[in-house]
Amino acid sequence: MPVEKVDTLVVGAGQAGVALSEHLSKGGVPHLVLERHRIAERWRSERWDSLVANGPAWHDRFPGLEFSGADPDAFVPKEQVADYFVAYAEKFEAPIRCGVEVKEVRRNAGRPGFRVETSDGVIEANNVVAATGPFQRPVTPAVVPENAGVMQIHSNVYRNPGQLPEGAVLVVGAGSSGVQIADELLRAGKRVYLSVGAHDRPPRAYRGRDFCWWLGVLGKWDAETPGPGTEHVTIAVSGARGGETIDFRRLAARGMTLVGLTQSYVNGTLTFAPDLADNIARGDANYLALLDEADAYVVRNGLDLPDEPEAREIMSDPPCLANPILELNLAGAGITSIIWATGYAVDYSWLKIDAFDEKGRPKHQRGVSVEPGIYFLGLPWQSRRGSSFIWGVWHDAKHLADRISTQHKYLAYHASAKRETENA
Repeated sequence: MPVEKVDTLVVGAGQAGVALSEHLSKGGVPHLVLERHRIAERWRSERWDSLVANGPAWHDRFPGLEFSGADPDAFVPKEQVADYFVAYAEKFEAPIRCGVEVKEVRRNAGRPGFRVETSDGVIEANNVVAATGPFQRPVTPAVVPENAGVMQIHSNVYRNPGQLPEGAVLVVGAGSSGVQIADELLRAGKRVYLSVGAHDRPPRAYRGRDFCWWLGVLGKWDAETPGPGTEHVTIAVSGARGGETIDFRRLAARGMTLVGLTQSYVNGTLTFAPDLADNIARGDANYLALLDEADAYVVRNGLDLPDEPEAREIMSDPPCLANPILELNLAGAGITSIIWATGYAVDYSWLKIDAFDEKGRPKHQRGVSVEPGIYFLGLPWQSRRGSSFIWGVWHDAKHLADRISTQHKYLAYHASAKRETENA
């Protein structure tokens, strides 16, 4: 079977792979995108049923296409987001091949490029771009043993309340996924415990503008590095029900029980860190600081935006916050299921190259690997705060495509000059 050859091979056809394909096409770089499932598959099959985008339609999109039929301020359902990327790929006839899994990538010995083993044969490429994003391997802490007698699933497996057995549920993790799932379960009549760790808690909207707009005009999307100690802080924000500010005290007032960071499990009892009040206070401080910056921006620029003093009103502490639970017997509390909304880790085990640090993280500069010819796209903070978002990855993709296009032109000149020499 002949070996297929391509200049640039892109692995993954999610938002990163589609964006890069557009820019490579504009730059005239021959390329192929391989996707082991369908375009934007994770939006379809690895998220809960009611998920919507966390940013409004006017903001969370690529520059070249709007969401069809969506109000600009709406939060688009996940299936429509996936359909959007399919439509975008069709718009410029992206060379995407679905149903093909990349199994291994190795550098060719003694000659340029890489040998790529796939489920559909061997491909040789001058460049390989890992556009698989940050949500590759669900992380479930080894706290509660499998034989503990409760159903345990990661948030990427959760679909809807009917999936869970009768009884109370513990949701571990208070980022966007955890808090939205916990809220959905509470609204479905479940007894819900929510384990709250460190988090940022921006307002969904303030003074008539979505927080995405505020982060933009305040220059926060363009921050190039996270602040000390904030590299992995989760953000509690929701687009559900038209978008709403996450308020943990309000959730508790509706019947949810808040606990601190989940620490350990012994003989049927979970132990929680005594950090709930500190975590809530830190989220409040983050929330109020953004309001302060927004107010200062309004005054400085003379904007006619309505005052919103009620946004600064903080409810009194509910009993679960004033006197937090530090130990909880699962059977005694009637807990029959645990949902781990504890994030993801990258998995580049298929890349057999020297491009990673001791923790398996890519060594790169704005996605350009220390290993020549290898690139990464879709990483958090790849170039700035906005890199993980739909519009942010589009701009990162342009930077990588420009780099790849430049190298492609140098190699094209070399090949042309070599032919002229041979024909002289």
